[in-house]
Amino acid sequence: MICTVYTHKIGVDKIVEVLEKGISNVNISVTTTDNSNLITAETKGGLFGKDSKLVINKRERLQPDYQIHESKDCPLNENLKGLYGYINSLPTTNDKVKGLCLAKVQTINSEFSIQQESGTTKNLKEVIQNLAQELDAILFVQPDTIISKSNGQHFLDKNLDLIIDATGKCEIEDLTVNIDSKYYDKPQVEITEDQKIRKEKNDAFIQSKNIKVNKHLPFIDSESNAKIRSAKEVAERLTILAITNQVAFNTMSAADAINYILEHNLSNLVTAKEKAFLENPTDEQKNHETWKCECIWTLYWALNKVDNLGFPNQLADLNNVPIEDYPIGKNKNPWDFINAQTQLRSTSEILDVNDLYYRLDWACVDARINGQQLEEVHGGVVYERHYALNWLVNHMDAEWDDVTCDT
Repeated sequence: MICTVYTHKIGVDKIVEVLEKGISNVNISVTTTDNSNLITAETKGGLFGKDSKLVINKRERLQPDYQIHESKDCPLNENLKGLYGYINSLPTTNDKVKGLCLAKVQTINSEFSIQQESGTTKNLKEVIQNLAQELDAILFVQPDTIISKSNGQHFLDKNLDLIIDATGKCEIEDLTVNIDSKYYDKPQVEITEDQKIRKEKNDAFIQSKNIKVNKHLPFIDSESNAKIRSAKEVAERLTILAITNQVAFNTMSAADAINYILEHNLSNLVTAKEKAFLENPTDEQKNHETWKCECIWTLYWALNKVDNLGFPNQLADLNNVPIEDYPIGKNKNPWDFINAQTQLRSTSEILDVNDLYYRLDWACVDARINGQQLEEVHGGVVYERHYALNWLVNHMDAEWDDVTCDT
């Protein structure tokens, strides 16, 4: 395979048009199945030449978009999540271009691989560049091909210039991110004033803490589009986390926890991963679950049970939560706590903090992949709070076990 082409444009017409213009005497066939296309471009070599066959495998998102959403029914969405994570893990010599590349990945609606199956297609480099130009694409390129710019796998822009490779090398100064609104049922959403203010405020705050800022990180949802979970949902989730957390700290046995859950009809609130933990609470899993103190603390903050979430340079102390506000305990019915919760902090407050932890988490990830230690904050605290906040704002419509903290 030569490369994989990623573009926000959909359909095969433009690909076929570029192939017909760029390859002499070509015979093109297109086979369509479900949401994918197989395009073959064949030429005959004649008496003294060799036949050639170029194969393009193409697939699209089920629903074009300008963000990556959780969708187990759409394989390309899942692939884009992996692509985003891979690029995000790469070192870089140009933070701006890397940030723009990550933003561009979120706009991708289709991908196609280009493979020379037999012979040599004339003018292939020019054809690939024309495809990239016409489709406003980025390309994931293998080494040792006719368009390669690096010794390992790497990304090129529509001019076939290097965006980033495994060493972080970059040969461009800018990258355009376009969204074609005609592909969407609703018009492109404009960035609102509250989004701009929120981002600017948090960038300035992070910079004041001597923490690296990525000014090219996207905006989170606006207040008008946010879908915050209800107070009751938050209280239900907090209750289950409190139970599994007590098992993690050996305050309650797994058997007692299961009995407590059954006794109070809480089973339908326990996730698949939490059930697996309670059935086999290994020391490793207990250690992992102890970190959920940060999630519990964050949800208490959302319920207005603690005044200040605090800066994530130290661990949360659940001893600071009044005993009467703890949902479980001897002779306690957890539904009393759950049903008493009727109000959350304002949407604006929740989005402010969600945006802050999104940007702090990026700084933690950036430091880690560059072999650095971020002293100003605790990476584990940042991640767990970001996780709880993403669940709280319905990030990518994910349920608790499937929440992602993409940065």
